[in-house]
Amino acid sequence: MSVIESALDKLRRAAGTAKTASEPLGASISGVPLAARPAIFSAEPIERPAKSVAVDVAQLRADGYLPEAGEERRFADYYREIKRPLIRRAFAPDSTADLRFILVSSALPGEGKTFTTLNLALSMAREHDLSVLLIDADIPNPQISRALGVEDEPGLMDALRDETHDPESFVLGTDIPGLDLLPAGGCGTVDGAAELISSARMAQVAARLSLRNPRRLVLLDSPPLLASSEARALLHIPGQVILVVRSRETPQHAMQDALAQIEKKKLAGLVLNDTTVGIGDGYYYGYGYSTHGAKSEKPAPTA
Repeated sequence: MSVIESALDKLRRAAGTAKTASEPLGASISGVPLAARPAIFSAEPIERPAKSVAVDVAQLRADGYLPEAGEERRFADYYREIKRPLIRRAFAPDSTADLRFILVSSALPGEGKTFTTLNLALSMAREHDLSVLLIDADIPNPQISRALGVEDEPGLMDALRDETHDPESFVLGTDIPGLDLLPAGGCGTVDGAAELISSARMAQVAARLSLRNPRRLVLLDSPPLLASSEARALLHIPGQVILVVRSRETPQHAMQDALAQIEKKKLAGLVLNDTTVGIGDGYYYGYGYSTHGAKSEKPAPTA
């Protein structure tokens, strides 16, 4: 049983509620095989966050977080290839709740991790049958929060510090259909962040976010695995992990050390960034995708 499933089970027992036919995703979150997939889409509509922010696409592109003008179609194809297996695994008949939590990380700073996370979130949000919650979990360097202009908003760290708050109350809607955002929060404070992320409270926060919306994929932008204890603490939450590798830049030993941190069953694939050569299926343990992402990034947002 994953930490999310365990936390969900504790939440249910604490509330004294029995499972009902209308419960999201059947019995998946207790580790029992899922009901038929159509049940995913029979839940009541989920209430939208009370507060919303506008996503400045032009500014994101100017800052290097989105593909350059004219490259959108090619990048859209790349991210379709990346997202399809992730979505299939998350909502497979035998899947469990933690598989809807997808962590994107890298071995070292400057690999194009945040570029990949943001573009993957936007691609997933285009799906008609699900929604995406993008969590800025890079507490030491919350680039997503800064890029989207929400660095001063409360978020993940505030939910972890104060157990009286429902983490959903910190979720922000966006003007992009299907995409919500949980900022890093905490006003940039990182003291004790690793301990908070590895705590039972983090599992409870993840469980509440999972329970609220059965059609939600949760995408976590993590710090680099070899540069942050917070990143390693986060690895107990997701059921799927993506590692971004920068072609000709990431040292082989760094990639191997990062891979050693990830449970083999959680490793969903690697994204080869900043390359002009496609690679075949199975290479780099999985995806074999060439995202070319870092080429359009300026120095500041490449972590």
